[in-house]
Amino acid sequence: MKQFMAMLNKNENEDPPPTKLLDLAGQLCQNLQSSSPSLEKLVKAVMRCKNKRHFLTNIHVVRACVSVHIHNGQHDTACRLLECCKAEEKEELVQLWHEIHYQRVMEKHQTDSLTPLQKFRCRKRNPPPISLCPEGLKNRNYSEAVRQHLYRFAAEVTVNPDKKQREGLARDMNLQPTQVYNWFANYRRRQKS
Repeated sequence: MKQFMAMLNKNENEDPPPTKLLDLAGQLCQNLQSSSPSLEKLVKAVMRCKNKRHFLTNIHVVRACVSVHIHNGQHDTACRLLECCKAEEKEELVQLWHEIHYQRVMEKHQTDSLTPLQKFRCRKRNPPPISLCPEGLKNRNYSEAVRQHLYRFAAEVTVNPDKKQREGLARDMNLQPTQVYNWFANYRRRQKS
């Protein structure tokens, strides 16, 4: 840690900072415990650095910064940090984004955990920014045409198609037979309620 702080002070004005310094920051962030005072000191030093954008290309540094901000109740700061960081591990950044919002909900409801439904609602209310999902969020819904075809089949033929019918529907709509099976199972469940 002392070596890192000395190197950081020495190379404060270098743009970009030396690779050795960036690697050392990532290694320290990976090794230190998430709530340790040393990690908090390291994160403060990185966040004060005028070339912090270079440090935010390392997923370990980003994770450490986010966890310290969450620990200190600075959820908005953690979100802004994720929006502007340039780390390559987008899936992990999206997961961190969700963790921030889960933590907010847990603090609001004064609970230690969330149910899967609460997590789902939290993700729906707080989608990650485009900077984290440049290709957009994965849409798990079927197109309107597919849904209409399935609804029509349920209304006109049966709500409980046999294996041959499911395979035919799957072929017609470019789906897997298990997707058709699950859609009809969910449809029957929705009709009961």
